[in-house]
Amino acid sequence: MRINSLRLQLLAWVVLPLVGLATINLWTSHRNALVTADLVTDRMLMGSARAIAERVAMSDGVLDATIPPAALELFDTGDRDSVYYHVKTAAGRLLTGYPDLPEAPKSANTEATYRDHRLRLLTFSHTVVGAGDDSPITVTVGVTLAGHDTMVRRLWFGAFAQQLALVAIAGLFVLLGLHRGLAPLIRLRDVVRSPSRSDLDPVEVPGAQSEIRPLIDALNAYMERVRAQMAAQRRFIANAAHQLRTPLALLSTQASYALRESAAEARQEALVALQASAGRLARLAEQLLTLSRAEPGSRRPRADLTEAARHVLETHAPTAIGRNIDLGLEEAGPVPVIGDGTMLREMIVNLVDNALRYSAAGGSVTVKLAAVDGEAVLTVADDGPGIPVDERDHVFERFYRIAGSTEEGSGLGLAIVREVVENAGGRVTLGDGAAGGLVVEVRLPLASS
Repeated sequence: MRINSLRLQLLAWVVLPLVGLATINLWTSHRNALVTADLVTDRMLMGSARAIAERVAMSDGVLDATIPPAALELFDTGDRDSVYYHVKTAAGRLLTGYPDLPEAPKSANTEATYRDHRLRLLTFSHTVVGAGDDSPITVTVGVTLAGHDTMVRRLWFGAFAQQLALVAIAGLFVLLGLHRGLAPLIRLRDVVRSPSRSDLDPVEVPGAQSEIRPLIDALNAYMERVRAQMAAQRRFIANAAHQLRTPLALLSTQASYALRESAAEARQEALVALQASAGRLARLAEQLLTLSRAEPGSRRPRADLTEAARHVLETHAPTAIGRNIDLGLEEAGPVPVIGDGTMLREMIVNLVDNALRYSAAGGSVTVKLAAVDGEAVLTVADDGPGIPVDERDHVFERFYRIAGSTEEGSGLGLAIVREVVENAGGRVTLGDGAAGGLVVEVRLPLASS
């Protein structure tokens, strides 16, 4: 199951490694407990064997082996262990003890099974003065492992309790640390979700750590962009409403005039004017729709700028012929760019429409396409009046019209061009033609082939 809580994830990343280390430590603790129990048992066996060997002596020419009680009481630990032993001469003659008790290697300890019991055995060799060929004697002592295993369990369970307590205490301190460390994030959440917060003012969280500060800065930057977009939308709606109000009022006036006019010729003239106004209003609505679509973040597929330019010039050819304007296209093949084909055509439409609108009858409008240094370069040049240098930064604003301009327009053409170009990752500049007029240059990134 996936944990979605940051606190639980951090706790898991801290505690789980501790649990793993504690598990390894418990394994080593068990090994150490076993080694300790073996050592203690072997020391007791050696002590018992020495005590027995030291009591073996010659008595009236006979080798006598007496088992001292202290040698067996060493193993009286309350675990009811059984002790087995035997004493033999150098020739293997049994002096006392259990004859079938196995012997351990000399000066070594071993474990064996005797009478269905696991034993730990030790065999000790001892020289007896005056024993002759019976010397040295060997003393073998074996004890069952109840006390040995109890010692292992006690040592290991003690280590286990300590490790468990350490992990629990570490987890508690980690929880307290996480509670304090995540407090700025909780405060940030509370500030953002606060019912009293109805604006998009910057968020400030006192005491925020350096790791959280980039998140707060990013959130504030995002809200700044949202505020800017909302302000732009409000301006757009206000300007659009203002721009639509005038042509709608004109349509209403022309329609009323046509209804009142009784003469067929005058009514026809009013209807023609009404149709022209409706066309301008439709063009304005189309530009507003295009401008609303040309927003940052829209999809950016691949398109052929040459094909788009050809299509636009074909549709505007009748207008150019009607005004005796030389409308030409200079291109050298396909120019693939990153951008939406419909939006790019609308960009070229506005550039060509402006060039035809402001060029005098008998003038020329030239559209050029080329690929230069990894960029597609589109230029539209006309021989109209041009745009003053101090006005060139303003003409890209929505609904901006140059003072004293007599040509009809909504002030949206170059605004649409800028939105489309910037959304496609390019740039647009205005310049003067060699023989006067205006040159608009658009540079867009070429699409990879």
